[in-house]
Amino acid sequence: MAIEGSLADVGLADICQLLAMGRKTGCLSVTHRSNFGYVYFGEGRVTHASVLNRPDRLGDLLVKNGVIERSDLDEAIAAQVAESGKRLGQILVERGTITREDLNRFITIQIEEAVYHLFAWNEGGFHFNPDQLPDEDPTLKISINTEGLLLEGARRVDEWSQIEKKIPSMDIVFSLERHPEEEEGVELTEAQKKILPLIDGDQTVDDLVKESGLVEFDVAKALYGLLQAGFLQRSGRRAPRDREEDTLSQQHSNLGVAFFRAGMLEDSEREFKRALELDPTDPKLRSRLALVCLKRHRPVEALEYFDGAPLETKPDFAGLRNRALALEWLGRYDEALESLERADALRPGDADTLLARGIVHLKGGDAESAQSALERYRRYLQDTVPPPLFFAYALLTAAALGDLEGAVQFGRDGMEHYPNDGPILVNLGTVLERRGEAEPAEELYRRALQDSPVLPQAHKNLGEMAYRRGERDEAKKHFQKAIELNSHLGDDVYLKLGNIAEAEEDREWALRLWRRALEMNPDNAVVREKLSALAPAPG
Repeated sequence: MAIEGSLADVGLADICQLLAMGRKTGCLSVTHRSNFGYVYFGEGRVTHASVLNRPDRLGDLLVKNGVIERSDLDEAIAAQVAESGKRLGQILVERGTITREDLNRFITIQIEEAVYHLFAWNEGGFHFNPDQLPDEDPTLKISINTEGLLLEGARRVDEWSQIEKKIPSMDIVFSLERHPEEEEGVELTEAQKKILPLIDGDQTVDDLVKESGLVEFDVAKALYGLLQAGFLQRSGRRAPRDREEDTLSQQHSNLGVAFFRAGMLEDSEREFKRALELDPTDPKLRSRLALVCLKRHRPVEALEYFDGAPLETKPDFAGLRNRALALEWLGRYDEALESLERADALRPGDADTLLARGIVHLKGGDAESAQSALERYRRYLQDTVPPPLFFAYALLTAAALGDLEGAVQFGRDGMEHYPNDGPILVNLGTVLERRGEAEPAEELYRRALQDSPVLPQAHKNLGEMAYRRGERDEAKKHFQKAIELNSHLGDDVYLKLGNIAEAEEDREWALRLWRRALEMNPDNAVVREKLSALAPAPG
């Protein structure tokens, strides 16, 4: 159940405490004037947070704290420019530049800083959307104790109320009145030692944050202590360098990105459309709208956005990959492979493209080519454990080639690494059904839905099993949920739902369902016969 209200009535800290006590999972979105932020919870613990228009400082934090070299960061950013869909941290880990432990540590710092920033908002609105998960790197395992965040947040809010009397904004410039290290008995904090060499009468507080690798609060607190002791004097203010006001189109686009990251897809689509109306030539906006359509399982519209870009616009890697996904969902496998080949030309040897190629080959009925692509993908990874998607489709490929034992082994290997991954559980259940093991298969389908209730194939398979047993109501429930989640799941679902409607003597509903099945597969002779039998008599 969604929860919403005003921050003037309920403080953000109180809301977070209630969500923590209730062990809630979902996204808490917060608005304050033109600002927007969100905090994700997983069973009452904070798993992600961000604030619109606050810079992602991960790269600078890693460089300034000596974890990576600036050249490493520049190379990773260059790899990210092509919009592979991967985040900077994920690229750095895959390249072996940093460990996953270091990545988790600095991302945790960013999340905590975002939450502390939001705690300062005392007006605006909030909305909690249950079961909404962040669109982040699935291998990240961030889970922060909410009670600890609340205690530290309360302490910081109190301290900020004192600090902001001396440092009311981040564009203030300070200079040294006298150097503390030249006086006896002065003990400096680690943060003060770090920022002292940077204070030159020209750097703003914001500059000190960027150059020191410290967070805003630590820099401000260090400056406040030096000011109180008389070591600093205020030199003036300076507007941030090279900062221009965003255009209205950019503002809508930024808001669309924030909504997208918060999982608020309808709001995200609205903002991207507004931005596109103001700047119809921006190809990035079309790609973003296409991605929203894919997230909302509307591949036809996604293709329209991809293909509607100006002819002079050069397609990027991410756009070609996502366009291939839309074509795959629509069953246009040859075109999907062509789009993947164009993506491969832009980034030769990309492992994810190779995996996608294997999946499309399998769905297109070419199991041998699928097996070849998946084997090449596995060799490319060497000793790295493949992602869940590999196991899910490797087992289906083996089954398609008649190797049911090999398929089951792929499934068991996948479950060993990813015991709750829905696609692995569903696909293994499908293979077990083929071996005549209906009960264990059904158990896997239901287990998959416990962890991810939005798996259309699991609902479809459970509907099929109930349909065969004559459990009409159960079959109807699962079939309807399946097409609600993915309206392009298959003409057979609409055929059987139409049969159920016919048995319930709902002739009009049966006709609509069968017509939809025929739209999806004009060669379905059974549906043609059904429609012919129910067609109105002439004259």
